[in-house]
Amino acid sequence: MPFLPAEHPYSHLIDTLKDGSIKFFNPHKINDPRYDKLPLSIRILLESAIRNCDGFYTKQEDVQNILDWQQQQNKAEVPFSPARVLLQDFTGIPAMVDLAAMRDALAKHGVDPGLVNPKCPTDLIVDHLLQIDYSKWFNQEMELIRNKERLQFFKWCSKAFKNVNVVPPDVGAVHQVNLEYLSRVVQVNDGFIYPDSVVGTDSHTTMINGLGILGWGVGGIESEAVMLGQPVSLTLPEVVGCKLVGSINPLTTSIDIVLGIKKHLRQASITGKFLEFFGPGVSQLSVPDRTTIANMCPEYSAIVSFFPVDQVTLEHFKKTRDQENLEMLESYMKAVKLFQSYEDSSEEPEFSEVIEIDLSSMVPYVSGPKRPSDRVEVSSMKEDFQSCLNEKVGFKGFHIAKEKQETRVPFLHSGQEYQLAHGSVVIAAVISCTNNCNPSVMLTAGLLAKKAVEAGLVVKPYIRTSLAPGSGMVTHYLNASGVLPYFSQLGFEVIGYGCATCVGNTAPLPEAVVDAIEQGDLVACGILSGNRHFEGRLCDCVRANYLASPPLVVAYAIAGTVGIDFEKEPLGETPEGKQVYLRDVWPSREEVQQTEEDTVISSIFKDLRGRMEKGNVFWNSVECPDGVVFPWDHKSTYIRSPSFFSKLSKEVPAPQSIENAHALLFLGDEVTTDHISPAGSIARVSAAAKYLLSKRLTPREFNSYGARRGNDAVMTRGTFASIKLQNRFIGKPGPKTLHIPSGQTMDVFEAADRYQRDGVPLIILAGKHYGSGNSRDWVAKGPYLLGVRAVIAESFEKLHKSQLVGMGIMPLQFQSGQSADSLELSGKERFSISLPDSLGLRPRLTVKTSQGKSFTVTALFDTETDVIFFQHGGLLRYVARTLL
Repeated sequence: MPFLPAEHPYSHLIDTLKDGSIKFFNPHKINDPRYDKLPLSIRILLESAIRNCDGFYTKQEDVQNILDWQQQQNKAEVPFSPARVLLQDFTGIPAMVDLAAMRDALAKHGVDPGLVNPKCPTDLIVDHLLQIDYSKWFNQEMELIRNKERLQFFKWCSKAFKNVNVVPPDVGAVHQVNLEYLSRVVQVNDGFIYPDSVVGTDSHTTMINGLGILGWGVGGIESEAVMLGQPVSLTLPEVVGCKLVGSINPLTTSIDIVLGIKKHLRQASITGKFLEFFGPGVSQLSVPDRTTIANMCPEYSAIVSFFPVDQVTLEHFKKTRDQENLEMLESYMKAVKLFQSYEDSSEEPEFSEVIEIDLSSMVPYVSGPKRPSDRVEVSSMKEDFQSCLNEKVGFKGFHIAKEKQETRVPFLHSGQEYQLAHGSVVIAAVISCTNNCNPSVMLTAGLLAKKAVEAGLVVKPYIRTSLAPGSGMVTHYLNASGVLPYFSQLGFEVIGYGCATCVGNTAPLPEAVVDAIEQGDLVACGILSGNRHFEGRLCDCVRANYLASPPLVVAYAIAGTVGIDFEKEPLGETPEGKQVYLRDVWPSREEVQQTEEDTVISSIFKDLRGRMEKGNVFWNSVECPDGVVFPWDHKSTYIRSPSFFSKLSKEVPAPQSIENAHALLFLGDEVTTDHISPAGSIARVSAAAKYLLSKRLTPREFNSYGARRGNDAVMTRGTFASIKLQNRFIGKPGPKTLHIPSGQTMDVFEAADRYQRDGVPLIILAGKHYGSGNSRDWVAKGPYLLGVRAVIAESFEKLHKSQLVGMGIMPLQFQSGQSADSLELSGKERFSISLPDSLGLRPRLTVKTSQGKSFTVTALFDTETDVIFFQHGGLLRYVARTLL
């Protein structure tokens, strides 16, 4: 039972603000000198543990461990109860479908299904429906046609579940809505004030740390646990202090700063650690700068990149939030010592280690051509792309023969002849989801477009250009500053709000362009200001993709090629034949700042809040069913009740050993979540396509994997359906595998289905960094439904490891220095893994093969919670049993 208020073990720490009407737990009243030395992010964990100390989920021992962070980091497992949960529709809909299915399971056991409700306030933002069409009006109409079933389900959720707030489509991207509307820095509930905090199912959740709000991304199944009242369990992390010094170069954008900092931090090896910024350089960064930097922290594998609340944060909120609570916010943050000042270095916390970064060293970069981690100085871009053509096929190379590197392929577009070559830009997308929190970056792009148009420059019409603002705020200030028409004149039309090019929702390229690329075997390029660009993600025929700041996207689109030296070569020529260089049209920092000052004002944020609260006709027209239990439509190809709760017993089953398993796949290094669970379009020859065709859908109606995440039949068939999957059983990229008993090559799903019908358990063999990339719950749910019992790899991405455990799949790691190759495994053996009756943390297990080999692996159960979830067959079944 939770403690009654009078019995709370830390009631003596309750304090009040000046007027006495608002209470709070004041950790500073512990009078322990260790508190003043804690990193501020750890102080937030401590406050949460104190406030939520109930003797069950959170114990006094947890509070003491956090207070003793210096000695307990990397040792103690502690709970963290965030203030709220953030869902976007792609990953949010599976979570809500699971809760609806859990209601069914309780009803079958005679338990009130209405007990299944989020206990933690949950916001679900419908923002990923978008596909690029001809006009914003057409997008809305098509959304209703394509996604009627999903929208009806979302609306049912908003009515049927308590504590769920659904933000309708066409308002803004999830991370922007979070920044501009949902975030409070502090929360006030039942007369108590406490720090705002959040976990979300989106890779951009970490953006919120730029506001001084602790938050990070989790998988869908982890978010479901938090929604149902379970705290997040984490090992007390190391906290790396990032000290910023030096002055920012006026020509450097926040994206350049992000990539510069990312380079330092990737080299510093901060995987699984908190990062906290301090030092005199921090005060030079605006809040938008900070959120842009914090957004990219998954790229260097930190859990969070935290910027404590300081005077810059307060000034930002004076412009963007209601004034009435700002004084209370400031008083509270200072009372609990969560307010940071850079004037007195003696107040700096003690960190696990300190990294110093000189901001003056940052120069413009792009990232690519295949991985976000491969940065290229813009000044070296031409040379680097040439080297990519020369290098062997790999993470950067394309291995184009010397005699073919100068290939030019002519083609006709709209009656005019053009030429494509290696390096030609065919996709240019200004995506502001990761940049619109920083108006200066988008304004720089807009002002550059204005100057370019005024100079007579154009973008070639065959380039697929688009402008996808993350929220209406961006359109508002681009329009107010007068630059939106210039974007349009260069072909960058506003196509809607939400994820587009980044998640593979690019409109098809002109057939003549595709034919020219294929005819010349050209390495065509896409350039975008997003945060994901793995090979083939934007478009199958576009092999090289670069991440760049919005102004550089515009610049490369005008140039028409990435093979350009901006310093020495012109962007283009005026109609009069005058050469125009990038420096001629690049706006000064002062010009950008002045424009930002004049346009990005509090009214923009107020306008957004007003639109959100009023809703829109589109959303209001959506009809939905009533009732506590969702009336599943068995004909639906979007929403299906999954089989996670089939044969659910009240008793916890004993651990079951794996006997004579086959390897479904034999994979190498760097298997990403894109490989495991694609989010883009559904290929017409895929297993998912066959299923949809059997439901009498046409290819035009397939939509995307992201749109169909509420249908386990589609998503299971889409698991390992990436055209870039490198399965060593096959020897070439593609979503195929070997059915070992028959020797037949078939779709991964068809092989798994055949194994399951024969009662054969499955494992996966893999190399290093298995599961890197976006957080997606189907990367664990899909393999589970395919019958995968364990993944044996050299190393795992931390979040994905947790997701596997959360679905009852064992993440097994080879011993240091060992791999499938060093053990001379062919992958065609049968594998047996014995489990003890009682599992502990990181147990060593023996794997025996049908060839007589035996080797040891470590089961990556890092916490007691991991063990409990695995024993229950996954987190969902654990939660359901708790309610039963």
